[in-house]
Amino acid sequence: MSDYSLETKCVQGGYQPGNGEPRQIPIVQSTTFKYETSEAMGKLFDLEAEGYFYTRLQNPTNDTVAKKICELEGGTAAMLTSSGQAASFYAVFNIASCGDHIVSSSSIYGGTYNLFAVTMKRMGIEFTFVSPDCTEEELNAAFRPNTKAVFGETIANPALTVLDIEKFAKAAHSHGVPLIVDNTFATPVNCRPFEWGADIVTHSTTKYMDGHAAGVGGCIVDSGKFDWTRYPDKYPGLCTPDDSYHGVTYTERFGIEGAYITKATAQLMRDFGSIQSPQNAFLLNLGLESLHVRMKRHCENGMAVAKFLEGHEKVTYVNYCGLENDKYHALAEKYLPNGSCGVVSFGVKGGRKAAETFMKHLKLGAIETHVADARTCCLHPASATHRQMNDAELEACGVKPDLIRYSCGLENAQDLIDDLAQALDQI
Repeated sequence: MSDYSLETKCVQGGYQPGNGEPRQIPIVQSTTFKYETSEAMGKLFDLEAEGYFYTRLQNPTNDTVAKKICELEGGTAAMLTSSGQAASFYAVFNIASCGDHIVSSSSIYGGTYNLFAVTMKRMGIEFTFVSPDCTEEELNAAFRPNTKAVFGETIANPALTVLDIEKFAKAAHSHGVPLIVDNTFATPVNCRPFEWGADIVTHSTTKYMDGHAAGVGGCIVDSGKFDWTRYPDKYPGLCTPDDSYHGVTYTERFGIEGAYITKATAQLMRDFGSIQSPQNAFLLNLGLESLHVRMKRHCENGMAVAKFLEGHEKVTYVNYCGLENDKYHALAEKYLPNGSCGVVSFGVKGGRKAAETFMKHLKLGAIETHVADARTCCLHPASATHRQMNDAELEACGVKPDLIRYSCGLENAQDLIDDLAQALDQI
């Protein structure tokens, strides 16, 4: 499907049925697969043949959907995971281990921050968090000899900072490491990070890609452009024999285009088992078929709501890169010329208490631990997704105590504005 537009790939990418085959992708709801001989199955376990033997590693339905997302991002290989958190963990842990170091933007999703700063730190992997607005000098100063990757979010959740992908990619590559970008909020409809120098992309497919709060999931896509073989001492897991697979060297067997995802599947998915269910993959594919249509409406509603909030006397600030006065508007015009997302964050006069009062009076916007959905939802991150952070950590990732994350769904924009207006009147 490489010659077709992104819109066509959303609808038909990843799966082209043959004569008399199902038009919709089949749900292969099976844990295991039958073979005639032990020799045939042995070749699968040795990674010498293609096929399926256990859904914990791979499943035909999952691979079909992963292929579609790979086509949308312009990558060479992809895999689905059970959640966006699993995707973030696998993406880093696939190339880093105890004693290694990662540079990350401080403006990232609270769950990812906790994964990096607490859980993976216990595993012996240290993270240095830098401001997405740091200078090139400050960014380069964060690297160490044992740094293995750089991580950031295209549009940060919920601070809505926009990552300068080229700046972070340049720094990463000058130190011989890949840039990993979480592209959940923008989706490949509005930004394709590989085109700006990123090497690996992750998604929480639970958000816009699914779009209907139907299934939790994640995805990792490899650009196939980072040459691991240039740094064999830094990435021995990819460039030296894997004893758990009879000495296979991933870069030799699968090339730089397939080594990273094959290792993540053969090692990490085998051992941790964070597989996405085939049923959820099927639901995800239904969401992908309308992604290009929905993102346009989400962005239209987001802009309408942001403009309304920007002019309201009880609103102290609005974060939305589509606004001309937004701090990240110039970066948005560069990386997100067709729109960013439907999420708007803002603060209200009166601080945390006023924010809680406002949220109680919303009628259309439901209070949910969710975002990027067909239905409008709202959250106070300091009390929910970022609750584990102290005030200093909240400030570092751009989440003020009074920040409200408002995710515009697909409803009528004026209905959303009217609902916001009546709730603000209650403050």
